[in-house]
Amino acid sequence: MGTISSTDPKTKNTEPNSQINQAPSEKLRDSSPSEELGDSSPSEKLGDSSTVWQDPVEESDQSKEGGDAEGEEEGECGFCLFMKGGGCKDSFIAWEDCVEEAEKKGEDIVTKCMEVTSMLKKCMDEHSDYYQPILAAEKAAEAEVKKELEAEKNKEKEEISEEEVAAMKQAQG
Repeated sequence: MGTISSTDPKTKNTEPNSQINQAPSEKLRDSSPSEELGDSSPSEKLGDSSTVWQDPVEESDQSKEGGDAEGEEEGECGFCLFMKGGGCKDSFIAWEDCVEEAEKKGEDIVTKCMEVTSMLKKCMDEHSDYYQPILAAEKAAEAEVKKELEAEKNKEKEEISEEEVAAMKQAQG
């Protein structure tokens, strides 16, 4: 087998007897990926460095903590990319900035960002064709919260009624 100058299995080798998309070189198989990478995750013990997977959410969190702007942009969440892909990009960025600032200062996000949140919601309503999946999910979440609150309220009424009945029985008793 010919040598491959890159660990990328898709790298084209110039030797005539080699094939495109060959398996990784024998050298990769001789030492375990955990030794090479200093990590012992199960996916890396399979013997194929192409199986190494990193969670983009964790990468995003790490880049925000450690902080270069390029890394933060690369590891951006799918939701954020979706929100910035529509007509409300500027409103969403303003909302993100407000939330980040409130978190850094330990302020209440709802109170501090009420105005930018309202502007973002209005913009999303105006661009409902694009933001429909988010608006539908928000509406469903609101309905679920309302349902839970009503159930809790009814449960409290039942408990009060039971307490009143018990008190009346005891008074008559």
